[in-house]
Amino acid sequence: MIDSAPWLVVGLGNPGPGYAGNRHNVGAMVVDELARRTGSSLRTHKARAHAAQVRLGVGPGGVPGPAAVVAVPSSYMNESGGPVKALLSFFSVPVERLVVLHDEIDIDPGLVRLKLGGGEGGHNGLRSITSALGTRDYHRVRIGVGRPPGRMQAADFVLKDFSPTERKEMLPFLVDDAADAVEQLVTVGLLDAQRRVHAPR
Repeated sequence: MIDSAPWLVVGLGNPGPGYAGNRHNVGAMVVDELARRTGSSLRTHKARAHAAQVRLGVGPGGVPGPAAVVAVPSSYMNESGGPVKALLSFFSVPVERLVVLHDEIDIDPGLVRLKLGGGEGGHNGLRSITSALGTRDYHRVRIGVGRPPGRMQAADFVLKDFSPTERKEMLPFLVDDAADAVEQLVTVGLLDAQRRVHAPR
């Protein structure tokens, strides 16, 4: 029955306006963009999240893409697993159709990469999700935010806002590309999406 099951697309971040512009919140920014593209708005959900039911992308023949739930946990990043597990259960989504969007310091700023499974790379949101689900086998959309300068700790770097230059020259394109990558993933599958998204520009 997996072919008819919806997708769950979760953008990670921390709640509240004080975190909204942080590099750590870029996953949540992409979910906001996906909701905007579908004319939807995220609503408070009992799974400790804000969520909307949508159709993502355009399928073969120009028909609307697959059904999906786009969501942002309302918990802090290091407690993302509980809301994700609850959303999967509530909407009857198999873990094979979970897509997690997150910031990635090991990818150059402005790049987007797709993968299935793998480690958490010190990312507390991923660590929480893996622990709650008991598996690492879920899709990730890794959104490159670059490495911290000098001796700055990674945790401090990702909790800083994007710079004014980044917000003007990089962030809009990064969010757009990551949203495109999600639509590719759910409409054509991981391998074809990787070929398209990872292709040199």
